[in-house]
Amino acid sequence: MGDRFVVYGASHWVLMGLIVVGSVVLVVFGRGLSRDGVERWCRGFALVVVGFNLPLLAYRLSPWAWDLFNSLPLHLCDLAWVVAAWALWTRASAPHALLYFWGLTLTPQAIITPALDAPDFPHLDFIEFWGQHLLVIWAAAFLTWGIGLRPTWRGYWTSVVVTVAWGLAMLVFNAVAGTNYGFVSSKPDNPSLLDLMGGWPTYLAVELVVGMGAWALLTWPWTRRREPVTAA
Repeated sequence: MGDRFVVYGASHWVLMGLIVVGSVVLVVFGRGLSRDGVERWCRGFALVVVGFNLPLLAYRLSPWAWDLFNSLPLHLCDLAWVVAAWALWTRASAPHALLYFWGLTLTPQAIITPALDAPDFPHLDFIEFWGQHLLVIWAAAFLTWGIGLRPTWRGYWTSVVVTVAWGLAMLVFNAVAGTNYGFVSSKPDNPSLLDLMGGWPTYLAVELVVGMGAWALLTWPWTRRREPVTAA
C-alpha cells in the first residue's frame, strides 16, 4: 500500500508548489499565443482535462469500485473539472465565471486542507485527487490571466445562484441517501476552514456570506471603471 498521505508532508508541499509554478507557466505561455494558437491550445487543454478525469469517473462508477458515499460526481470539485473543460472549449462567460470563482476560492481550500485519507503517490486516489484539483486551478489561471477572459457582475450572480442551487440539491440528496456530498450536511472529518464557522447549519450561512464577499472582491478589480484623465 505504501505510506499514507500526510497533510503538509513532503508530497503535499511539492504539489502546492507545482500548482503555483504551473499556473505561472501557463499564464506566460497563454499571453504569447496567437489568436489561432489560443483556439488550438484551449481545446487541447479541454481534452486533457476530460481525458484525465473521465476514465477515473468511469472507474469510480464501475461495480468493482462503486461506493454510494464517494463515487458520485457531486462534490463541487467533481463539477469543477466539467466546468473547466466547458470553459476551455467554448471560452464562454458563464462557465468561465464558475471556473474563476470555484477554481480560485473553493478548490484552493481543498488543496490547503485536503480531505484525502489515502496512500501517498502513486496510489490512484492520490493521483485522482491532486490531478483533478491541479487541472482546475491551472485552467482558471490560464483563461483569466493567460488569454484575458474576465469575470463580470453578471457572471458573479450567475455563479452565486448556481452554487446555492447545487448546495440545496445536495442537502436534499444527502438527506435521502444518507451521504454528505459537498460537506453541506456535516463538516469533513479533517480540519478545515469550516471549523471556524460554527456548527451545522450555522456554518452554511457563514460560508455563503463569506463566499459571496470574497467573490465580490475577486470581481471588483476587473469591473471598476477608471476615471478619464483630463488635461490640466
